[in-house]
Amino acid sequence: MYSWKFVKFVFLIACKMTNAKPRLALAFGILCISIFPILVKLKLAPGLISAFYRMAIALSLLLPYVLITKKFTFPKTTILIPAVLCGVLFASDVAVWNIAIQESSATQASLLTNLSPLWVGIISFVFLKIKPATNFWIGTIVALFGMAMLVGFKFFLELDFDNAFILAVLSGVLYSIYLLLSKKVLSHLDVLSFMTISLLASTIYLAIVCVLMSEPFYGFSKMGWFILFIQALVCQLMAWLSISYATQSMRPTRISLSLLAQAVITSILAWLFLDEQITLNMIIGGLILLFGIRITFYTKTLSIKEIVKKR
Repeated sequence: MYSWKFVKFVFLIACKMTNAKPRLALAFGILCISIFPILVKLKLAPGLISAFYRMAIALSLLLPYVLITKKFTFPKTTILIPAVLCGVLFASDVAVWNIAIQESSATQASLLTNLSPLWVGIISFVFLKIKPATNFWIGTIVALFGMAMLVGFKFFLELDFDNAFILAVLSGVLYSIYLLLSKKVLSHLDVLSFMTISLLASTIYLAIVCVLMSEPFYGFSKMGWFILFIQALVCQLMAWLSISYATQSMRPTRISLSLLAQAVITSILAWLFLDEQITLNMIIGGLILLFGIRITFYTKTLSIKEIVKKR
């Protein structure tokens, strides 16, 4: 009984956020995913199995809720297939990112996977014939410069172009495709139904991959299981319910660039809980990064003369 009350309480918080303004929901989602690199870096479970339990536990919490409250809508096949594909793409993104974090550094993996705004802009322009606004490209350049300052320019001279490097870049590409496809699906399907289908597809897909790769499904410490639960509840369920809601109303390019803010929050959390040092360069870089994100939210205000002309 108490576990069901807890689940209802969690969904109440998530639903409150998703009923708020899209920007507030996005900010809440970014806050929730910012702890993820720190949890994964603890290496209390292998990368692939960690990704599986992140999806499986989140599904076990979401599915009873949508069924009991009758908030699940089964979509048409033309929407169902892309929603399932979203689950496979997102699961692949999380899995390869987990491995990249554990095989290199959280900084390198986070930096390379957060190149996703570039991929979103390029894919939108080349394949979808959608021309991102000028302020998106300006904001992207400014934000990536801030990211470079945040991690340190010396870091780029020490990049290892190994499997972890490739996996981190691949993670960013996979996420970009997921974001663009989910935007299309969410224009025809509500967030809870989309999340249920996506998580089910992710769970089944990752279960098959883990079996094929002979990953251990048990034998973790109590702390390991606790971390897996937090990843599922906070980093997956609460975060992506909020981000999916924001995706319905906001541009994918703006969403992808805004997610760079997690690097700033992650650095602050690492300083608070892991005693990692924060330098002046990191502070300046973080401020520049946030300023770059702010540029993408700039909307030109029309003057009175322009308004009269439009009439």
